[in-house]
Amino acid sequence: MSEQRFFRFLQERIGLDVESVGVAMVERALHQRSQAVQATDLDDYWLRLRQSAAEQQALIEAVIVPETWFFRYPESFDALLTLARKRQAELAGARPLRILSLPCSTGEEPYSIAMALLDGGLCPDSFLIDAMDISPNSVARAQQAEYGRNSFRGSDLAFRDRHFSAEGEVHRLDERVRRQVSLQAGNVLDPALKSRDGLYDFVFCRNLLIYFDVPTQQRVFEVLKRLTHVQGVLFIGPAEGSLLARLGMRPVGIAQSFAYVRQADPAPTPAEQAERPQRQPALPKVVPLAPRAPRPASPAPQPAPARESEAQLLALIAQAANGGDNQQARAGCERYLKQFAPKAQVYYWLGLLSDTEGDATQAIVHYRKALYLEPQHPETLMHLAALLAAQGDAAGARRLQERAARAGRESER
Repeated sequence: MSEQRFFRFLQERIGLDVESVGVAMVERALHQRSQAVQATDLDDYWLRLRQSAAEQQALIEAVIVPETWFFRYPESFDALLTLARKRQAELAGARPLRILSLPCSTGEEPYSIAMALLDGGLCPDSFLIDAMDISPNSVARAQQAEYGRNSFRGSDLAFRDRHFSAEGEVHRLDERVRRQVSLQAGNVLDPALKSRDGLYDFVFCRNLLIYFDVPTQQRVFEVLKRLTHVQGVLFIGPAEGSLLARLGMRPVGIAQSFAYVRQADPAPTPAEQAERPQRQPALPKVVPLAPRAPRPASPAPQPAPARESEAQLLALIAQAANGGDNQQARAGCERYLKQFAPKAQVYYWLGLLSDTEGDATQAIVHYRKALYLEPQHPETLMHLAALLAAQGDAAGARRLQERAARAGRESER
């Protein structure tokens, strides 16, 4: 098929898994670009593409469809403010906070970061934001900082009155916010990024990985992990957490923040323990026994525990799962399934708990139950895809990735 060479080009150049965005969409982009340069056919367009860096970028621009708006996933920005204040206290003024938004698309995310920190009371000179995107056109639009109706969604738009001036149908961002953000074109897989290893206290990379094949997902996560300071935080999209446990990351414990940090150093092995100098154990302190209280004739009756509502139990499970408390999260899931009708999200959590504990067989069972109840559950699709890929089932992983990408696009319409 003549289009395959273009698919390989996009995969090699930007890591794009064509199936994830849809072959038909890429084919439309190919024909649009072919007509734009007046190529006689795809063979002629292929020659023009190979000879022109500008046309290569034009094809990438035609394929990429940025979908973003201000304060998307608002809980992430609330979490960022809390974590930024804590990190500032740790740095004690030694340097400003460094934050990266990649990909930044047309600027809504990095400008949302700046607005959240300024509104939270951080001084402008206390933080710096770098923003990168593979699309120069998107970066140029971000530099203009003029936005229409589609960039403002949701019910809480008070920030628009604080930080924008209306000019007809367009809202222009204030200079005070714009100067906090440094914008540039760049690729997450560019080797030049290695010079920034460990530079950033906070890295935002959301809703990018669903467009990559599994090997590219792993490469990108390794880059992001290197860019993030050893005490830093990585923010990702809701459906992109399946690889983080394998890469030594864990949730920060703030619900719906989709924020991850590095795992603590593992406990030493017995051999490592033996190599360390041994300290003499301290002698136990002798504490006189208190007189034993008389035992009551019969125990006082305990009141029956109050029955949790469905919403309370789901919130408890989410808090425990996001906080890394697997035991409490699993117990909550089991209580839920005893008290209420089966729910995809609960089976997803059970699958995730088994996955992070290394029980792949049980994780697959739970993930499949979640998909039986909700066939387009995006987090389950992505996590099960990663698990199947790790077991060598590339075809099964690809099918699930395609479904997850479609589900993500449909939910945002």
